[in-house]
Amino acid sequence: MSTPNRSTHIRLTSHPEPNAGTIKHPIKWGAKDPRERGPIIGTVTNPGDRNVIGAHGGSYSLYRALAISARALNPLTRPDLHNTHPTADIGPHPQWFEPGKIVSLDPWGHLVGQVYADEIAGGLDIRPSIAVTKARLNMPEILAAMSGKRLKADGGFLHESGDISVTKIAVDPVWYLPGIAERFGCTEGQLRRTLFEQTGGMFPELVTRPDMSVFLPPIGNTTVYVIGDVARLSDPRTRIACRVHDECNGSDVFGSDICTCRPYLVHGIEECVKEAQAGGVGVIAYNRKEGRALGEVTKFLVYNARKRQEGGDSAATYFERTECVAGVQDARFQQLMPDVLHWLGIRRIDRLMSMSNMKYEAITGSSIEVVERVPIPAELVPPDAQVEIEAKKAAGYYTPDGAPDAAELDKVKGRDLERF
Repeated sequence: MSTPNRSTHIRLTSHPEPNAGTIKHPIKWGAKDPRERGPIIGTVTNPGDRNVIGAHGGSYSLYRALAISARALNPLTRPDLHNTHPTADIGPHPQWFEPGKIVSLDPWGHLVGQVYADEIAGGLDIRPSIAVTKARLNMPEILAAMSGKRLKADGGFLHESGDISVTKIAVDPVWYLPGIAERFGCTEGQLRRTLFEQTGGMFPELVTRPDMSVFLPPIGNTTVYVIGDVARLSDPRTRIACRVHDECNGSDVFGSDICTCRPYLVHGIEECVKEAQAGGVGVIAYNRKEGRALGEVTKFLVYNARKRQEGGDSAATYFERTECVAGVQDARFQQLMPDVLHWLGIRRIDRLMSMSNMKYEAITGSSIEVVERVPIPAELVPPDAQVEIEAKKAAGYYTPDGAPDAAELDKVKGRDLERF
């Protein structure tokens, strides 16, 4: 068996030279007419039609590759979009076309089957990046709230069984690279180079195809649960309660009590139900950013480091231990989070269930008004999560009692953790 010649030239992309490809279906981000804007085409079966970097399905494209490798999926298969259209009308809203308001998702992603029907019929492999359906949620804590008389069934939003009727929306990320770069205060070139290098060169078109300005990143999506009429979110007369929640599998799914994630999520849902029953609308936006976007492996390593340190787990070193393991205290960076709120047409949130200044500042900094901030009630904080909550208070998180005193801030050694 011969050894490959190490000097052999290997092309970074299917295109022979940088800029040599011609985009047949250009994208004009922010255009009011979806046909003028152009469809997002991440097909891998017809490379000549591609106008984005990456592939449909984001991280799940790898499972698609495995299915094809296992001969369980024909690579030429295309989705039949018949009867998959949204169960609720969303948009278009003015924010879809306001410069810089939406850069991390495709506003037309849920309407692909309708607005690009002719193109799909003509053979283009265009796929939705957003899906809208109806569902019911059921969590034991909601039944407990009903037993405790905090919530009462109404037969519409909340049923006697504890089921909550919701509109459920799944949103895959679609990044407009010039807008992403602007959000993070860097040049588009710097962003492209870093994305290329830090994914081990997984997407060579980031550096070889500057004419492609849209990227389908292999990261988790956002799921939105709306309690009430979605169409009323853009009405300035509608009161809106909102919880923007970052994923925590251990707490949200399995009930681990080392943090306040599931209790705060449930509290947010409860408040959203109350708002809907009072004539408003409740919104839960759930972002897949496990372990402060550092991953569950890193999170568990940090748990070990916190609990094994001399003196045991403490609020004073809560954030420091994460930085020691991961090199950064938090990688969730909320700059892109408000995009889905703009997509829904929201201009004002009357009650925001969050103690995070980072979330609050990202929302208000994107021109969405926040009337009231609602911290997690003290009785909902698990005993093992007291370290977390005290660390966050000392770090400058929002609390109803105001800013922490100097002694508390000294505990975190003067670090600027306010945005976390």
